[in-house]
Amino acid sequence: MSFSTLVNDLTYRDRPSSTNTVSTANHTDTRSQISRARSYASTAATSVSIAGDISSQLHGGYSHPLARAWQAERQLTKSMLIYPLFITDNPDEFESIASLPGQKRMGINKLVAFLQPLVAKGLKSVILFGVPLAPTAKDALGTAADDPQGPVISAIRLLRRSYPRMFIVADVCLCEYTSHGHCGILHDDGSLNNSLSVDRISDVAMAYAEAGAHCVAPSDMNDGRIRAIKLKLIEAGIAHRVVLMSYSAKFSGCLYGPFRDAAGSCPSFGDRRCYQLPPGGRGLARRAIQRDINEGADILMVKPATQYLDIISDAKEIGKDMPVAAYHVSGEYAMIHAAAKAGVFDLKAMAFEATEGILRAGASIVVSYFTPEFLDWLET
Repeated sequence: MSFSTLVNDLTYRDRPSSTNTVSTANHTDTRSQISRARSYASTAATSVSIAGDISSQLHGGYSHPLARAWQAERQLTKSMLIYPLFITDNPDEFESIASLPGQKRMGINKLVAFLQPLVAKGLKSVILFGVPLAPTAKDALGTAADDPQGPVISAIRLLRRSYPRMFIVADVCLCEYTSHGHCGILHDDGSLNNSLSVDRISDVAMAYAEAGAHCVAPSDMNDGRIRAIKLKLIEAGIAHRVVLMSYSAKFSGCLYGPFRDAAGSCPSFGDRRCYQLPPGGRGLARRAIQRDINEGADILMVKPATQYLDIISDAKEIGKDMPVAAYHVSGEYAMIHAAAKAGVFDLKAMAFEATEGILRAGASIVVSYFTPEFLDWLET
């Protein structure tokens, strides 16, 4: 029923029956009729749209852009972002990475200038990945990983001097430094030697911490490496000033291709399925998260992010009093770029949607290649 029909209907129903009162009827307040019609319309609409529960009416709560933002438990801020950087042993390197649009591999001579405009826009944190390019840099033990003159330790020291307020995270793994490309030391049969790997990984973590990294982040997925690192930090008397961020739930899969192009860390044989988690292994992930909490992790990380929102939620549930990080990995980033280039959706809109989903699942820290863009987008 239209509003005008309601007015006419109420007017007809209120029309006096006696001709002696025609004059009075003609002077009936039209505004009163309209008011009654509105009341009638409101009652009729309410009876149709609400099935006995006023709480079903939600639209008003997010009718304004600011009100919509208030509906989010976590809103993306610059302080949540960690920007991945690939640092090579060639000091003057500044090379685009074909499979990672907009990303660079660089030497330490290019690092400070590259970061200066990002720091000016509010960049708070970076995570460093070493990329040794020298022909003799790789061996079976990954000995270059903690070389005092190597790319990561050199970058840590440089950044501490140049940007003293920047929070520096050092990824800890051997895959970039081993001749076989795996994340630890191997047995003769090619399987992972967990004991030797944990000892080596924890030594590398200590070297990065002693060089000045605020946070060490072991990504190797060897059993027991969190405990080993924590114990060495305590023994060295620096556990009170170094954050231990564990890649607690790191899944194997096909989303790491662009990263391996950037870091030169593709295995020379086999794959990493026997130490990274299987994509369907939610129970394994929960156990790994709980183990790392028990071993002394300060931050829990889930990697990849978009396909593992349930694991991010699990990490927040299990570690309810701990920060949860998520790594929006190279393949996720590259897919969004490729789809946006093909006209499937808008790049900015999808970057925000993907990241807001990660935050909604429970993360409060996001490692993201979109960090430079977010520093601009979050200004508007």
